[in-house]
Amino acid sequence: MSAETTRRIVLFRHAKADWPDVDDHERPLAERGRKDAPVAGRWLAGSGVTPDLALCSTAARTRETWKLAAPELVQRPRTVYEERLYEASLGELIAVLNEVSDEVSDLLVIGHNPGMHALADALSGEADGDLLPRMNRSGFPTAGIAVITFSGSWKGVEHGVGRLAAFWAPHA
Repeated sequence: MSAETTRRIVLFRHAKADWPDVDDHERPLAERGRKDAPVAGRWLAGSGVTPDLALCSTAARTRETWKLAAPELVQRPRTVYEERLYEASLGELIAVLNEVSDEVSDLLVIGHNPGMHALADALSGEADGDLLPRMNRSGFPTAGIAVITFSGSWKGVEHGVGRLAAFWAPHA
């Protein structure tokens, strides 16, 4: 696959989490989150994006979101549970993307805010229609999904490299 291939990054914020008396990393989904995650999976399935690889934070709420969303996809991508996605800064998220193999055309990242929102905003040098202001007004809600396209190698992912092609959230 050529390094100049058009690629897609799908940023998927975990669904609504509960706040029980447990360590933050172990927080499960709330009832609304368990309902929204499959809906997000259906949206993704209908979007035409077929991820080759899914990188999922190791936090309980992201793993549960992915477990509920993945069965809605036509084909489930290879999944890697990535510890660095939990509480990752914008720079750390970009570093993870820079390590992705150029054999991957479409990448799905299941993570957390503020990182998912910051990454979508930083990478989106351009956007279709009113997507960027709409995403920024929404604050990238739980179970929200942003699809960013770019050309080139994953090693070249940096600020402003992409175009925000889609933004969706279950309650937006």
